[in-house]
Amino acid sequence: MVKFALKIAWRYLFAKKNFNAIHVITTISSIAVGVVTAAMICILSVMNGFGVMVEDMFSQFDPDLRITAKTGKTFHLSQSTKDSLLALPEVNLLSECIEETALIHFEDKQMPVQLMGVDSIFPELTSINSLITDGEYQVHDGAFDRAVLGQILAWKIGIGAHFINGIQVYVPKRYSRVNMMRPDANFNMETCFIAGTFAVNQQKYDENVMIVDLDFTRRLLEYDSTEISALLVSTPHTEKAKKSIRQVLGNGYNIHNRYEQQENFFRILRIEKLLTAILLAFILLIATFNSVGALSMLIIDKKNDIRTLSHLGASERLIQRIFLLEGWIVNALGAIGGIIVGLIICLLQEHLGLLKLGSGSEYIISAYPVDVQGWDVLLVTVTVLALSLISVWIPAKKCKIEKK
Repeated sequence: MVKFALKIAWRYLFAKKNFNAIHVITTISSIAVGVVTAAMICILSVMNGFGVMVEDMFSQFDPDLRITAKTGKTFHLSQSTKDSLLALPEVNLLSECIEETALIHFEDKQMPVQLMGVDSIFPELTSINSLITDGEYQVHDGAFDRAVLGQILAWKIGIGAHFINGIQVYVPKRYSRVNMMRPDANFNMETCFIAGTFAVNQQKYDENVMIVDLDFTRRLLEYDSTEISALLVSTPHTEKAKKSIRQVLGNGYNIHNRYEQQENFFRILRIEKLLTAILLAFILLIATFNSVGALSMLIIDKKNDIRTLSHLGASERLIQRIFLLEGWIVNALGAIGGIIVGLIICLLQEHLGLLKLGSGSEYIISAYPVDVQGWDVLLVTVTVLALSLISVWIPAKKCKIEKK
C-alpha cells in the first residue's frame, strides 16, 4: 500500500498538468525549506570553522596533555618518576612548568602577570617559536635571565624586544612573616630582560602570560628542584597516554588533553552552536508549515480524485497516506536541494573565500572559515525530514472521504 500511495503522490507532483496557484505555492514552500536548509548547513559549518581555527591557535601553545595535582598548587616530581613516564611508548617529551601570579615593574608602570617558568624542552613540545612576533624566544642567554611576553602585555607595559632596561618581577615571600613596617621586605624580587614577544591571538595568553626560565621562577618562588605546578606531555596518542600515565602516577593527578585544558571556551562554543541550531530549527519549522496551506488546497482540488479512489476501494487511511507522502516529498526535495546548495556554497567559501570578514589587517583571517562536518549534515537532514513529516501530518489527517 505504501508503494501504491507513493506512486499516486509522485504522479500528483510531477504529472503533466496546468501550472496553477497550488503548484506555485507548493514550489515556493519547497524553495523556502531549501533556503533554510542551506542556511543551516552554511552557518553550522562556519561555526565549526571558527572552532577549528581557535583550536589550531591553542594547539600551538597548549601541550597534548597537561598534568596537575588534584589538591594544592604544586607537586613534587622525582627523577625516577620522570624516567618512568619517559619510558612509556606513548610519551615523546616531558616539560616541567611552574605557573604563578606575579607583579612586574618596568620604569613607571606596574602590572600583574601570569608568570610561566619553563625548561629547555618547552620550545620542542610547543610551537612557541612560530608564535614570536618580535625578537626571539629565549629565557636564558648564559649571563642574564630573559623573558618572552604576550604581545598585548608588552604593549600595555610599554616594552619591546630591543629594550635594554630590565623588568623587575615581584612575588610574596613564601615562608617569612609579614613585615608591616617594611612592606617591600615581604616580596622576593628578580630582574630579567625581554627577549621577544609572542601572539597566540587569544586574550588569555597575549594579555597575561610572561614566559621565563624554570630556575628563575624557582628562585623567585622559593621552590626546590623537584617542585612544579604542571608537567607538560607531548604524545601522538592522548587517550592511550592518559591511561598509561595514570597507572604510573596514580589517581592524585589531573590529566587534561587540549580540549579539557580549554574546557570553558569549548563549552561556550558548543552552547553557541546548540542555540544557533535551535533557532534555525525554529525558522525551519515555520518554513515547513508553508506546506500546510499548499497541501490543504491540493486536497480540495483533488476531491474528485479522492471520490474516484474511494469507489475503486481505497480506504480513507490510504488516501491520507497519499497526501501525507506528497507533502513530505515536497519538503524533502527542498531539503535535498538545500543541502546540495549549502555544500556547494561551503566548498566555494573554503577554496575561494567569497564572503570576507572585512578589509585591513585587524582580522586574523580574511574570509569566514568553513568546516563541513558529516554529523551536522546528518543532523540537518534528519531535522528537516522530521519537521516536514510533522507539518504535513495535520492537513493529511483531515482528508476525509465524502459519502453521498
